[in-house]
Amino acid sequence: MFSKLLIANRGEIACRVMRTAKAMGIRTVAVYSDADANAMHVAMADEAVRIGPAPARESYLVVEAVIAAAKQTGADAIHPGYGFLSENAEFADACAVSNIVFVGPPPTAIRAMGLKDRAKALMAKAGVAVVPGYLGDDQSTEHLAKEAKKIGYPVLVKAVAGGGGKGMRRVEGAADFEAALASAQREAKSAFGDDRVLIEKYVSRPRHIEVQIFADSHGNIVHLFERDCSLQRRHQKVIEEAPAPGMSAEMRESLGAAAVKAAQAVNYVGAGTVEFIADAYDGLRADRIWFMEMNTRLQVEHPVTEAITGLDLVEWQLRVAAGERLPKRQDELHIHGHAVEARLYAENPRKGFLPSVGRLERLRFGADVRVDTGVREGDTVTPFYDPMIAKVIAWSDTRESAVAKLARALSETQIAGVHTNAAFLVRALRNPAFVTGDIDTGFIEKYSSELLPPENIPPYAIVEAVNFILAERQVAGTDPWDAHDGFRLTGEARERIELLSNDNQYPVEIIHHRGGDASIVTANETHKTACPTDHVLRLSNGEIAVMENGETYLFSLHDPLESADAAGVATDRIVSPMPGKLIQLLAKAGDAVKRGQPLAVLEAMKMEHTLSAQADAVIAETLVAPGEQVSEGAIILRFKS
Repeated sequence: MFSKLLIANRGEIACRVMRTAKAMGIRTVAVYSDADANAMHVAMADEAVRIGPAPARESYLVVEAVIAAAKQTGADAIHPGYGFLSENAEFADACAVSNIVFVGPPPTAIRAMGLKDRAKALMAKAGVAVVPGYLGDDQSTEHLAKEAKKIGYPVLVKAVAGGGGKGMRRVEGAADFEAALASAQREAKSAFGDDRVLIEKYVSRPRHIEVQIFADSHGNIVHLFERDCSLQRRHQKVIEEAPAPGMSAEMRESLGAAAVKAAQAVNYVGAGTVEFIADAYDGLRADRIWFMEMNTRLQVEHPVTEAITGLDLVEWQLRVAAGERLPKRQDELHIHGHAVEARLYAENPRKGFLPSVGRLERLRFGADVRVDTGVREGDTVTPFYDPMIAKVIAWSDTRESAVAKLARALSETQIAGVHTNAAFLVRALRNPAFVTGDIDTGFIEKYSSELLPPENIPPYAIVEAVNFILAERQVAGTDPWDAHDGFRLTGEARERIELLSNDNQYPVEIIHHRGGDASIVTANETHKTACPTDHVLRLSNGEIAVMENGETYLFSLHDPLESADAAGVATDRIVSPMPGKLIQLLAKAGDAVKRGQPLAVLEAMKMEHTLSAQADAVIAETLVAPGEQVSEGAIILRFKS
């Protein structure tokens, strides 16, 4: 066995590999970019080596830098994880030249499966069923259009190289083909440096089913059953599970045998995944499942296979790479229960799932699940790498209970400082169609209106935020003159505040009863005040984060007096931020004013507030005279454009 292992990766997969290596008594080496100098995987490793600046192309993707780090530390093996250099045959070659063991398949197998068209031709020759399509060398528009017509619309145009949905277009008819082809070719050229495409029959209700295979250097090959990865967004997996819903024992045996045959065709060694596409418009059928591609590495979703088999796939990888035989034969492998995995990302579902960067000011996961993560509370999600925060995996005896367990854990998860897809995942897992296993790759698009967050903030979140504000006031001091409680000598004190969230305003009335109790009125509902829960946090930027059901609601307290400058000035005008009386104008039409110069004084709520210029400008006209009452939003003066 190896004495020292370098992990040529970062984040959760680097940490995952290190845990197994340490359990096996193998010392570990981390590599890191400048952005990851204080990362979790660096802290976990026995040694760490800087390999370059933050961009991956200048660090994690530099073969020479990784090899140099291995030589410098005396590592006798390199585990590539997934992504980055994991399917780079040249990297595997470089390891061999340097007498370092590459924990992965032979470079010949990586090359054979690296291009989709060659892989499909190879599989067809080996007797593995492939999706009907065109895989030829003639890439002229006329020929490709002719082949698409022969296959029958709708068809799918796919880049020969790469993956992740790039260079992929669905084409409904001949009239749309030329434009879709050109678009796919441009994207493929930009992403992979290769604009060649293949054409496949578009499957109407596709399910993405993959089989985990393992092979050793002694000729032994087994499959570790299948996973269903159909829940995808833009061709990227979101939720995976094992085994696949609706898979019969006969189909499982047939699919496993096909995967083993695919591995044998390329003399495979190590962990790999053979991916299939199934047309499930009337349920799973053995004659409607076709080979799609093979990933020559460990998959992101490998934990669900570990959960149902009780195996450690990274340990298997290391043992096979060290020349050992597979730990088990096919007849010794069995499925136990059901497992589901969700990919928890720092992204904003409200804004098209754009990645979200920032400091993880709160990071707490739900209970009774496995969490694979590469970040800790206080770490920063940077713009340089994949924004995955964690993989959350639930196992149980049945699919129904495993799905419910995962949904519950995600709903209990608290994350603040970045936006996440946690609540989106909860809604997907609790969707009735998903619960019954009625899924395909179009699931998220079909149910998007039910999965995306609602526009309005629920009242309970507003109440949580107000309770937090009231508690902060109590801590701040006991001087009655500092209290903002609407005190009066007779009757109940009524205080009105306004919370801002996602550019929406939420008015709240706080009724202070005699005796110290209070009520909160919002959205025509009355709630008793209570001590704030630990689901509420004041962020470093001053916002209040309320974390409930996987969602993080962000609030700020709108004080019209303190924020009048910001709220009352537009690019070409100054408006009143609240109802009041204009008591003084400090400039007139034609005056040139400077940024920050006082222009008007407003009296409101028995206080005066000065409205100032937010930029250098010339006043075009004044619309209100001193002494006049103005409403909120009333224009006081305009600037020349």
